[in-house]
Amino acid sequence: MSGSFKAFRIHEIDKQIVARFEQLTLDDLSPGEVVVRVMYSDINYKDALAATGAGKILRKYPLVGGVDLAGVVESSTDARYHSGDQVLVTGCGLSEVHDGGYAEYARLKGDSVIPMPAGLDPFKAMTLGTAGFTAALAIHRMEHNGQTPSRGPVVVTGATGGVGSVAIDMLAGRGYEVIAVTGKAESTDYLKSLGAAQVLLRADIDYGKRPLEAARFAGAIDNVGGETLTWLTRTVDNWGNIASIGLAGGAELKTTVMPFILRGVNLLGINSSATLRDLRLVVWQRIATDLKPRHLDAIATRTIGFDELPGAFAAYLQGTVTGRTVVKIG
Repeated sequence: MSGSFKAFRIHEIDKQIVARFEQLTLDDLSPGEVVVRVMYSDINYKDALAATGAGKILRKYPLVGGVDLAGVVESSTDARYHSGDQVLVTGCGLSEVHDGGYAEYARLKGDSVIPMPAGLDPFKAMTLGTAGFTAALAIHRMEHNGQTPSRGPVVVTGATGGVGSVAIDMLAGRGYEVIAVTGKAESTDYLKSLGAAQVLLRADIDYGKRPLEAARFAGAIDNVGGETLTWLTRTVDNWGNIASIGLAGGAELKTTVMPFILRGVNLLGINSSATLRDLRLVVWQRIATDLKPRHLDAIATRTIGFDELPGAFAAYLQGTVTGRTVVKIG
């Protein structure tokens, strides 16, 4: 392609974050072998932090925002991709060290690009995005570590967020008994519609103080961190897995070695952005098959236009968003 295109670019000016729409050319973008005409992106909590400066996400400036994208290959010097191929990218340093998905065109490293799995398309891929990939990666790693439905219930914290919502849907589809934890009492019906067998309200939880409390869960997917993750280390049963994904409730973890040496609990760190390509391909294949969510229409209820993007971030920082938002780029 030639000429300019629209992009949402993030700058640091006089130590302040300034994010705005600009006209760019391919020469303005980070280097890469594959040029993609972007059709859809999405919004993740990380995107809101990056665009508003509420969190230190970008490691260089300026960069096009957006950690996810899906679209069609425009041109490629990488023999694995051809003009017209549908592809997706999540993480891989987008909107951290490489220009991201909030632009009509993206130029990408070949190893970052994932061929669209059969059963998905650019829109469906972005209803999932980093949130869906992260949920699937957590389940994949837990199961690799011996988690099975027969061992008992899996608890999901931060349940109404993108990762939490998709994780509940995926786990229930695999036959797990899912317990959802949320601070939003009004979302109980929503969480049960995704497959949660039980919903615990955060305000009703007794976090306990002892190194080990009564075992309640066979495993956990935690989006919250802080006191919530501490509570999970105390209450997950023998040989259970805790997938640590987020820190909406704080980055600090105060625990003891007791859960690990007396119950054999496994704390699994989930870094979706830096996942190695071979594992990334396996997980996306599972997302399109045995981990395919059954209730994506209920999770991704909002599609906004590219122009609406700047006004959408505040709700993420305020914690008022339920489910997923897709951004129509092209």
